[in-house]
Order: sequence, then structure tokens, then C-alpha cells
Amino acid sequence: MNYTLNQLQIFLKVVKTQSVTKASEELHLTQPAVSIQLKNFQDQFEIPLTEVVGRKIYITDFGKEIAEAAENIINQVYAINYKTLAYKGQLSGRLKISVVSTGKYVMPYFLSDFMKQHSGVELLMDVTNKSKVVESLENNDVDFALVSILPAKLNIDKLDLLQNKLYLVGNLKTTFKNDVETKDVFNELPLIFREEGSGTRQTMEKFIENNNISALKKMELTSNEAVKQALLAGLGFSIMPLIGIKSELHNDELQIIPINGLPIKTMWSLIWLKEKKHSPVCLSFLDYLNKEKESIVQNTFSWYESY
Repeated sequence: MNYTLNQLQIFLKVVKTQSVTKASEELHLTQPAVSIQLKNFQDQFEIPLTEVVGRKIYITDFGKEIAEAAENIINQVYAINYKTLAYKGQLSGRLKISVVSTGKYVMPYFLSDFMKQHSGVELLMDVTNKSKVVESLENNDVDFALVSILPAKLNIDKLDLLQNKLYLVGNLKTTFKNDVETKDVFNELPLIFREEGSGTRQTMEKFIENNNISALKKMELTSNEAVKQALLAGLGFSIMPLIGIKSELHNDELQIIPINGLPIKTMWSLIWLKEKKHSPVCLSFLDYLNKEKESIVQNTFSWYESY
């Protein structure tokens, strides 16, 4: 056996993503580079690690065992690095956070200075929809999660970071009267929805239900960016978080449509399992946030208050 740490990391990523293409994207490598290293790694075993059926890759039972061993090896390597840094008096370890998709406009600003202060901390941040974020927290796969709607069935602690405001948004080609009835507006507007499992969609549907609105559903898209591009193209309208459309508002590419009952206000909260035993890195991060969050909000999100 003559496999490398790089090959172990590539194989483990392929196993976790079930895709060479997705693995290459997450590793920031070309697809041919991942395929070559995967082949070189597999050629060292007499028993297949993967099987390709059609265009889909499957991991064999033997491959799953090798993946588990690979993960243990990689974790031990990280542990060696962390112990070295700790011996030198530096905070070290992993910080694992799962973030709802629109939260990518929020979380980096609460991480930036902390990561600069502690070069020995490795950040693993997964950006996905609300249902998967809650699942990763429930399975204890992450230390923290950033959500705008608190999960109802989990016993959690939380730290509120920033208010979340959602408005009805569209491009500038349609004009609206300020005294128009809410129901009348929605009867005429083709609405663009986020996918099932999205917190934004959940908030939007609750608003529609509470106001007895008959909405014209135009399409369903799987990311905030996709919805925003559809709005810019004039494909419809949507209820969107203000945090994700700063540039488009400032550049007069999108408009906020005045509607009674909007904005919907929720809260961006960092949450964690109540029984979670935090690592020194996590405790240090929470301490940092408690001290600095007000300053971060004031310095970074002051534009927010004008809406």
C-alpha cells in the first residue's frame, strides 16, 4: 500500500458526496484530477471500493469500511496538528457550522475577525436549506446552526444575532399604488417560491395562509440566488429576505413593493443542542460573539435600518 493523505481525502469526499463532480467542486479541484487520484487509490486494493452503474457511482460495502478507516486517519492527522498548535499556546480545532442558504449573507461577518485572531481554527461551514440544517444539528454533525426559524422539536440554546426582514420584491418594470389591497396585489402577481424545506418558503406560505391570500404560483427554485435572478429577469415576484438583495436595491434593479403586513420580521439565531458539550474552540467563539455581536451589527449592517 502506498496511498497518500490526499488520496484518502479525495476518496472520503467522493463517498460523502456520492459524486466525482460534486467532490471536485467541494475540493476545488478539476474533475479529471479527482478521477485520476480516485483510480490510483482504488488500484491499490484487490476488492472494488466503488461501482459505476449508468452514470451514478455507488460505494461497495468494502469501500464503506475503507472510508470509515480513512476518516479516522484524517482525524488523527488533524489531531496531531491541533496538539502542536495547542502546545504552542494557540487555540486550535474545528468549528463546524451549518447555515441556511440565505444565512450565507450573514454568518461570514460574525466569523471573519474570530478566524483572523485564531489561525489554528479550521472552519467547516455547510450552506443548505433549513430541513438539512436542522437534520445535521439533530444528528450532532455540527457544533452550531444558523437559522431564521427555530426548530420546534429540538431542545436547543440560542444566541440571537440579527433581525431578519422579508419583503415582497420584484423588478422595476411594474408600478404599484400605495393604497392597493394586499389580496388584490397577490391575485395579479405570479409568485416564485423557494423549494420545500426552505425557511424562506415556510415564512412566505405562513404569510399567505394567515392573510387568506389566493396566490398565483409561477415556479419553484432551489436557491435564493436563483430566485433573485428570476426576479431580475421579470419572471415574477417573491417574498425575500432583505439581507440578500442589498446590491440590487442600491443599484435600482429590484424594488420593495409596499404591502400591509410586510416586512415579516424573524431573527437570525445561532443555535446548538442544549446538552452539547462544547469544545474550547466553540466556547471561545460563543464568548467572542457575546462580546462583539453588537459592534458587528452596527458596523456591517447599519444599511439595514433604512428599510
